[in-house]
Amino acid sequence: MAASLSAHSNTAWNIRQNAEINVTPFVDVMLVLLIIFMVALPVSTVSVNVDLPDAVASPAPSQPVIVSLTLDGRVYVGDRATTLEGLPAAAAAALGRDDRKQRIYLRADEGVRYGALMNLMNTLRRAGYGNVGLVGEAL
Repeated sequence: MAASLSAHSNTAWNIRQNAEINVTPFVDVMLVLLIIFMVALPVSTVSVNVDLPDAVASPAPSQPVIVSLTLDGRVYVGDRATTLEGLPAAAAAALGRDDRKQRIYLRADEGVRYGALMNLMNTLRRAGYGNVGLVGEAL
């Protein structure tokens, strides 16, 4: 709030209040923030150009089918152990119907070799399950 000193009234130092809003500090702060964000934006983006496909979110099934791969190579569909060869039949039994379009969620231990994970995904894809999602732990 600003004040105006005036000697025109009956006292020598009568202070009259000025009720106008001074927006200059606000504009200065906004311009500084704009410059900071303009400088920080290129640093925060990824420099690798990847042509990403469009994602269409569909509602998750009421009982998702989760396939787990442990560090020692064991495969589970839900809580039931299975083999890599028996995985398509176990996935179909867990789905309850022959629905190859439904998403199957895949979990793997952090130390699992990449080749073993890809072999598991390829087994599901060869069986016709092309909608496979990877599950990670939220931070």
